[in-house]
Amino acid sequence: MFAAATYSHRRQQLQAELKSGIALILGNPPSPMNYQDNTLPFRQDSSFLYYFGLDRSKIAGFIDCDSGESVLIGDEYTVDTMVWIGRQPTLQSLAEKIDCSRVMSWKTFAEFIHQANSQGRKTHYLAQYRAENILLLQDLFKISASEVKENVSLGFTKTVIKQRLYKSVEEVAEVKKALTVTRKMHLTAMRESKAGRTEQEVMALIQAEAVSVGMQLAYPIIFSKQGEVLHNEYYGNTFSDGDLVLHDSGASAKDSFYASDITRTFPVSGKFTHQQKEIYELVLKMQSTAFELLKPGVSYKDVHLAAARCGAQGLIDLGLMQGDVGEIVEKGAHALFFPHGLGHNIGLDVHDMEGLGENLVGYSHEVKRSEQFGLAYLRLGNPLEENLLITVEPGLYFIPLLIKQWKEKNKFAEYINYNALDNYMNFGGVRIEDNILITNTGYDNLSANVPKEVADVEAACIR
Repeated sequence: MFAAATYSHRRQQLQAELKSGIALILGNPPSPMNYQDNTLPFRQDSSFLYYFGLDRSKIAGFIDCDSGESVLIGDEYTVDTMVWIGRQPTLQSLAEKIDCSRVMSWKTFAEFIHQANSQGRKTHYLAQYRAENILLLQDLFKISASEVKENVSLGFTKTVIKQRLYKSVEEVAEVKKALTVTRKMHLTAMRESKAGRTEQEVMALIQAEAVSVGMQLAYPIIFSKQGEVLHNEYYGNTFSDGDLVLHDSGASAKDSFYASDITRTFPVSGKFTHQQKEIYELVLKMQSTAFELLKPGVSYKDVHLAAARCGAQGLIDLGLMQGDVGEIVEKGAHALFFPHGLGHNIGLDVHDMEGLGENLVGYSHEVKRSEQFGLAYLRLGNPLEENLLITVEPGLYFIPLLIKQWKEKNKFAEYINYNALDNYMNFGGVRIEDNILITNTGYDNLSANVPKEVADVEAACIR
């Protein structure tokens, strides 16, 4: 949690942009696992954290943009509740920590909103992803669920995105704290993965690195020898020598919840095979090609395409593709091997602000999202700007189901050497991902100390 002045300044900026109306920012309720009192691990809404900073359920906040007042909304815990959860700080004491002038109960807030509506005052709110909060807005405004969605304030949303997009020095410091633990998670994975062990055993050790220091995971761990499954959350395989492991995980900073998001790929045996090394070094080259272009003003879509051309040329050199590199990438034939985007924004959310509308965050009127397979999954296409925090995560995968489908359709047969792919059907995949801060002259790789070069990865696998 930051100093009160940080949250106060953020709310003042928001007020200045909106000028009038009520800016309502809902916190999250608990989410039941299978019945009301057995809940999933709590995670506060990121926009609420950004403006109000409090990690407590069933609260919200609003900014009266006409008066400038910031108000915390919630009900005090009863003694009966605290018998189960222990003594809790009062809402007034929490309000003082974030420089809110007062606290308003949910009942009083409902009356306040009813009066504001009757006076024709505008209440701004963001898109909701929790059903409980949609129901709350339905009840507050006496509208249907579809109207809740229709009435989301686009101007408010764009203002929030504009603020949250650019990372301050103190925000970057929180990401670095998360990355310190994430590095340990990846070193543990490399050291502990060995023949005869299950993915589940090692995954538990990875997660323990975060849990042991009071951090949460920024997202479910992706850890599998089936690296061709892009977001694989199955951990039932047993490792054998010769397996290649793809590990994508990140911790979120304690108390502030800023995310990290790192991927590394490594050999169970501790030594890449010749085939594995060829593909791995090609993905490294794709990433270094992207790095060379990172600076303000450069379109991230163009960076993605440059990495794709690098990958396609490497696959031609290996005999897996043929033809003109420019044509291959323009038509999307390379996406058989590189079917996702090069990266995304990162911050309080691992895919930062995706819940507010991915196209609003990563695209604009000038830069439209492609509908081409592979390129369509690029979450960020806009020009880069100073103080953006992004991921750069090229990958090459050999996905049997996709290869089979394309081969049966003879799709891009002029570019893809399907016969040569027979030797790669059990390969898996390689992805290499770092967290990058765009600076005024280029970039800063915040995760450069996580082993990535072949020799460093192999050394980290030594037990």
